[in-house]
Amino acid sequence: MGRYSARHAAEDLKAAIRDRGVAYLIVATGASQFEVLGNLVKQPGIDWSRVHGFHLDEYIGIGRDHGASFCRYLQERFVDQVPLASFHYLAGDEDPQETVRRAAEKISAISVDVALVGIGENGHLAFNDPPADFDAEDPYLIVELDHECRMQQVGEGWFGSLDEVPTHAISMSVKQILKSNVIYCSVPDERKSAAVRDTLCGPVTPNVPASILQQHAGTTLVIDEAAAGKIPSDVKESLEQFS
Repeated sequence: MGRYSARHAAEDLKAAIRDRGVAYLIVATGASQFEVLGNLVKQPGIDWSRVHGFHLDEYIGIGRDHGASFCRYLQERFVDQVPLASFHYLAGDEDPQETVRRAAEKISAISVDVALVGIGENGHLAFNDPPADFDAEDPYLIVELDHECRMQQVGEGWFGSLDEVPTHAISMSVKQILKSNVIYCSVPDERKSAAVRDTLCGPVTPNVPASILQQHAGTTLVIDEAAAGKIPSDVKESLEQFS
């Protein structure tokens, strides 16, 4: 999965650089992105000095020295691995309103070529938990994290207990994510199989935030057999398989 998403994202970045001399990339975090980013930094032929990166979401109240910091995750797994033109972090330990303002100003001035995202066990897209705001025009939002989302962070080992998980975060809005030219949504693991089924097969609804990706023609949903476990057999047979 990581090789597939990274290879295709790399081709899109190279095409943007070839056509316009620059490329803009949104990068997500979490367990679903380990292999995506690990493979992306190894892709040949990308002129990283022409790539500008944008941060998808971050906990409020968490500094870069915390093990669960997405700023730290991205710095270690991506930003320090390639010579980017720039990367626009969302600082979790600074004034969130000011962080949102600065980030919105930066991303509103460009057109995103590639977004690398995942979805949560509750179907969230970035930190837009259900019911998500599909209509918010602001590029970044301050959001409250629901119980299931916070429990996922504990289950994945980022925090020792629910009490340690922040209650609020900065998240790229749904509308801003959908402005990306192409989106690679990588979702491994059986624990996300219900969310994958509802994203792919159910109605488009704020109660399954990732279902909005059905309306984005440039989205590729990349899943493994475990994540596909609850998809109806007739739908599963129609999906493209790769190795």
